[in-house]
Amino acid sequence: MKVMVMVKATVESEAGVMPTQELLEAMGKFNEDLVNAGVMLACEGLHPSSRGVHIAFDGAQRRMIDGPFTETRELVAGFWLWQVRSLDEAIEWARRCPNPMPGPSEIEIRPLFEAEDFGEEFTPQLREQEDRLRERIGNN
Repeated sequence: MKVMVMVKATVESEAGVMPTQELLEAMGKFNEDLVNAGVMLACEGLHPSSRGVHIAFDGAQRRMIDGPFTETRELVAGFWLWQVRSLDEAIEWARRCPNPMPGPSEIEIRPLFEAEDFGEEFTPQLREQEDRLRERIGNN
């Protein structure tokens, strides 16, 4: 099972406050543990929303909205992509994580869809197309 583990933004992260050396070292150790356990597939931090945009869709219409975005609790400051046996395993790993922010913070864990989740609508042809695309990007 693959899960996305999202570090929620805070007022400080949205203000561009960078982590301390101590936090970078602690997160580096945690990330190394994830890699050594074969759990980590990817991880990245994100710039504040002031450097981003939203694209709003309404039928064929598209509208671009420049950041910053006001609902800090709804924003993501960084993420991991993990391969785990279960949601419980992901929770165990998240509990071992150093606090990713200087003050109070949250991590959200969400399972990724798998082919079986789409049922009959995900035809053999669509599966083949998906497999070809994943092979091309090196993501199997």
